[in-house]
Amino acid sequence: MPTVFTKIAEGEIPSYKVAENEDFYAFLDINPMAAGHTLVIPKHVEDDYIFSLDSDTYMGLCAFARKVALAIGKAIPCKRVGVAVLGMEVPHTHIHLVPLNSEADMDFRKKKLEMSPEEFARTASAIYNEYVKIN
Repeated sequence: MPTVFTKIAEGEIPSYKVAENEDFYAFLDINPMAAGHTLVIPKHVEDDYIFSLDSDTYMGLCAFARKVALAIGKAIPCKRVGVAVLGMEVPHTHIHLVPLNSEADMDFRKKKLEMSPEEFARTASAIYNEYVKIN
């Protein structure tokens, strides 16, 4: 049975896409810690533990996430983009990329940011436009 993230990557569930290629997909987290909080996933591998991925998928995911992080850093005012891999809630490897202004911004226990659909769409578009420039 496909995971919710596979359904998102396949377009069965709507998302705010920020980047995509043949093997990987990046979209805004719907419960963000900050504007621009993005999830990066492999499209064709549903393994739930990043270190169980085959080497090519792992290296490709990291390279893709790097480009997405660079785009986030250009689109969202922040000191840097933090990265975290938890994978406890959805059984599909995913990397969190979070715009940071302090270490406290990376606290997954804090109250999530509320954004309107229009804010999500503007944020996704801004990141996507920067991602396109990088490629």
